[in-house]
Amino acid sequence: MSAAALSPSAHLFIRQKNLQPNWRVRSSSGGSERGTPRLLKLAVSGVTELLRLFAPEKKTDIYTLDNEPSVSGVDDVIRILKSDYQRAYFLTGKFTSAIYADECLFEDPTIKFRGKEMYSRNLELLVPFFDFPSLELQKIEKGVNFDIQATWTLRTFLKLPWRPLISIEGTTIYDLDDDFKVVRHCESWSVSALEAVGQIFAPGYRDQA
Repeated sequence: MSAAALSPSAHLFIRQKNLQPNWRVRSSSGGSERGTPRLLKLAVSGVTELLRLFAPEKKTDIYTLDNEPSVSGVDDVIRILKSDYQRAYFLTGKFTSAIYADECLFEDPTIKFRGKEMYSRNLELLVPFFDFPSLELQKIEKGVNFDIQATWTLRTFLKLPWRPLISIEGTTIYDLDDDFKVVRHCESWSVSALEAVGQIFAPGYRDQA
């Protein structure tokens, strides 16, 4: 969704656990990390670890709806995801945690980790860096293997001295289990991880906002 070192799912390597036996998941052809240089993945982990270490300690604040959302099928999950995209959840940290399994797997072209609480903490680290952010949902639809596919466009400046502009088109696959919980949140981008990281080092200009 964003340049690798500043993507909400490009954080803190956590050893992958096996999926629970009752999870019904879309078959995958290799995962979004394929083709990413190992050195780049290590650098992403290192940067994130530094952010985590120097971030002020505070209780994780996972965004939830006032009432537990009613979910009885894939269409209900799509409806909730549309609302989360309207809140630009990648960029604001406001997502409906109730539709995710506790140990949901989050991955993008650089790294992967488990846990919706970890996802919330990662977003908490990143949100303060975004300036004039926007997230536009292009399309969201049911997949063929008990999943949901969303395509989106992300654009944001970063609050760094040279104000780099991050602009990426991406796709997120949401794999569901038999209880219609998201058990895998998998991003792919229109550019390589290396190209995405390169955007961080290119100067941006305020009149582009």
